[in-house]
Amino acid sequence: MNKDRVKGSFDQVKGEAKEQWGKLTDDPKTEKEGKLDQAKGKVKEGIGKVKEKFS
Repeated sequence: MNKDRVKGSFDQVKGEAKEQWGKLTDDPKTEKEGKLDQAKGKVKEGIGKVKEKFS
């Protein structure tokens, strides 16, 4: 597992927590930020998988 996959997984977890916090506090901005963090994490994880295939 390379560092892109690890960072991607971390961003997804962080994004999920942020999204849930936004829902709990009724803060749509934080909720959207969380969803964006999750999307970025999925992209980073995908990049990591591609890099592993070509390594």
